[in-house]
Amino acid sequence: MTYLRPALVMLILLTLITGIAYPLLTTGLAQLLFPAAANGSLLYQGDKAVGSALIGQNFMRADYFWGRPSATGDSAYNPQASAGSNLAATNPALDKAIAERAAQLRQANPAMSGPIPVDLLTASGSGLDPQISIAAAQYQLARVAAARHLPPEQVAKLIDDNTDRATPNFMGESVVNVLKLNLALDALK
Repeated sequence: MTYLRPALVMLILLTLITGIAYPLLTTGLAQLLFPAAANGSLLYQGDKAVGSALIGQNFMRADYFWGRPSATGDSAYNPQASAGSNLAATNPALDKAIAERAAQLRQANPAMSGPIPVDLLTASGSGLDPQISIAAAQYQLARVAAARHLPPEQVAKLIDDNTDRATPNFMGESVVNVLKLNLALDALK
């Protein structure tokens, strides 16, 4: 019986600290210091939330930039099914998927004859990446400009304006958030 009271006191105390105080403190600090990130980095079109800057979306129309292929199965960019493809580089299924994606991209972008950027052919580790390389955006520029009846220079400027620049002399590369870029295209109307 002498051991029961201290055990119950510690249980209640640790429950209050780790179950109530700590979550309230971290949530409050996040809301105070990083409100956009704490709320999911949502992107809006007018007053309507249309997605998160952190999760890709499945754009397949000719008048939109396309993101990386999603490895989340039947429902593209489903965060509940987040996973890599887990296919080895020597797996014939990976070769077949890449060949099919390449054929689809060449058909959709007939003005482009050079190599297809690898991020348009392969899924990311999570299958949810919202960004593509600048080369992948430029590969699609002619198709999107033609579909929207816009001068290519105007679309190129939108790509540049929506590029997240890598920190110089640090790891990473500059990337383009596909949802932000497509929202900027829609805003031109």
